Amino acid sequence: MSDFFSLLAEEFPQVRSGLWVTLQATVLGALMAGVLAFALGLMAGSRLLLARGVSRVVVEFFRGTSLYIQLFWLYYAMPLLTGYELDPVVCGVVAFGLNYGAYGAEVVRGAINSVPRAQYEAAIALNLSPARRLWKVILPQAWVQMIPSFTNLLIQLLKCTPLLWLISAADLMTVVQTLRDRTGETLTAYLTLLAAYFVLAYALTMLMNLLERSAKRRLGLDTGAKSLFKSRSASTATVGGTR
Repeated sequence: MSDFFSLLAEEFPQVRSGLWVTLQATVLGALMAGVLAFALGLMAGSRLLLARGVSRVVVEFFRGTSLYIQLFWLYYAMPLLTGYELDPVVCGVVAFGLNYGAYGAEVVRGAINSVPRAQYEAAIALNLSPARRLWKVILPQAWVQMIPSFTNLLIQLLKCTPLLWLISAADLMTVVQTLRDRTGETLTAYLTLLAAYFVLAYALTMLMNLLERSAKRRLGLDTGAKSLFKSRSASTATVGGTR
């Protein structure tokens, strides 16, 4: 065990670099997924048949195909068609964004649909434009309900980052795997990885809990300090009813 941690200390710059790659892929992939989720989720509720159709096709395609294969297709197959090769980390960000954006779109669609019908009618009675109804009335209530599910997706995305190893990106998993190969200390190496991913996931959970508490306060909902440390569940939202 001492050999592993001695080598870990010696190779700290590589470990830090691997951790940075993991965080980059997680954060940038989540940002791309978030943008795609809102775009597709709002298109799913559009009155235009074409918009709803495009949203449904994209969501079903990326939910119905493996992330593993999407990653391989972007990195190995797309250059054969386009002649352009993506950087491994960029490739991972795009694959994570597309895959989790498709799942997130269903979260957005479901949360918007769950806002009570009376809220839509009240906004119309106030003569608000469709854009202001969405921005000022519907989204603030739907956003609170989206956050628990988004938290789950974010943690799942983090746990998928070791797949970057398959396309030669030196993420945290790859670096620790190299140290394991050099020292032969399998148990210590994988326990270290388990601890590292748990700490990262818990930090993300606390950040999302802060975001949820802030969103609830804007709606005048009571939130206690304990809510910061609770584990995530997609069924915790209580705002709204059936539209």
